[in-house]
Amino acid sequence: MATKRDYYEVLGVERSASEEDIKKAYRKLAVQYHPDKNPGNKAAEEKFKEISEAYEVLRDPDKRAKYDRFGHVGVGVGAQEGYGGGFDFSTFDLSDALRTFMRDFGGFGLEEIFGGGGTSTRTRTQVYRGEDLQIKLKLTLEEIASGVEKKIKIKRMQKCTECSGSGSEKGSSKKVCPRCQGSGQIRQVRRSLFGQFMSVTTCGNCGGEGYVVDRPCLTCQGEGRVKGESLISVKIPAGVSTGNYIPIRGAGNSGPKGGPAGDVLVFIEEEQHSLFRRRDDDLILDFPIGFPLAAAGGEVEIPLLNEGKARLKIPSGTQSGKVFRLRSKGIPHLHGSGRGDLLVRITVWVPTNLSSEEKRILDELSKKNNFQAPQPGKSFLERLREILGV
Repeated sequence: MATKRDYYEVLGVERSASEEDIKKAYRKLAVQYHPDKNPGNKAAEEKFKEISEAYEVLRDPDKRAKYDRFGHVGVGVGAQEGYGGGFDFSTFDLSDALRTFMRDFGGFGLEEIFGGGGTSTRTRTQVYRGEDLQIKLKLTLEEIASGVEKKIKIKRMQKCTECSGSGSEKGSSKKVCPRCQGSGQIRQVRRSLFGQFMSVTTCGNCGGEGYVVDRPCLTCQGEGRVKGESLISVKIPAGVSTGNYIPIRGAGNSGPKGGPAGDVLVFIEEEQHSLFRRRDDDLILDFPIGFPLAAAGGEVEIPLLNEGKARLKIPSGTQSGKVFRLRSKGIPHLHGSGRGDLLVRITVWVPTNLSSEEKRILDELSKKNNFQAPQPGKSFLERLREILGV
């Protein structure tokens, strides 16, 4: 699989470019490489698809933010909750590219391509892809560390079985829309003080599909899909974190009137752990030890995530707040081999409810020099006063 170019590079803009700069850059390139201006030129067609895909991401603040953070991995998104809408960039094709161009520039772009006022009466059947669905999946730290497969029940729009997704009753037929003559668009030439221009709008009679049915399916009301539920399986790789998502291709809403289904985007949420805290791929463990062990030293058993326990040597004189690093005992790296570390932060536990004998022993020890806590150093001003005798 070829590596995708950077979207900013594709449009020839800086990463700090404004929305207006991005739009201008896309329009210039889209007009230059539009298929109708370069008939039969496959290279121009691929270039047109590439710049349209880049623009589809960078024009949207949310998609652009995800791309800036995660790169191409982060921009299968555009989804809403429930039965919302989205975009599938893994299957971005010429029809998607043309739809992007017509949506944002309509007839103005066509005038530049055809030299002003050109029209097309090509009959077509518009196919609409189903919406992407976005769901949240909570995972424990143990599941994140090992990877897991989950079964999830989702609500989605499914293909109508009564009409097989066509939207029409059995025996009925599709007819070319009499209003748009099958193009799915209504074009109007308007005149103003500055000359004439063309506006292109979606045909309201057929919804842009280019055809109408004489008898709609009663089950789906002509839409070709109905509400339902599905059980999907999602494999979560080890090392994911909150905000990462897993796309399930073709598991989203079925497209209207037999169109392809969208995707399900499973967003990860990490549950809080009772012992460990996560920092990137490292784990942090606050581990209490008694005063005698901190003073004299020794060994302790440290709990590990999914791996039992490990022995940790505590040097004599260990202070509260001391951090020990256990290599490769953290979370596996999502991309690449290896894993993070386990950081064990020591806290010296002070006992309460001492007996009289224990208090006596501690009182005796406190008189020894080694058990005298160091005093804070004197300030420069205090030392100067001692020297001057003031």
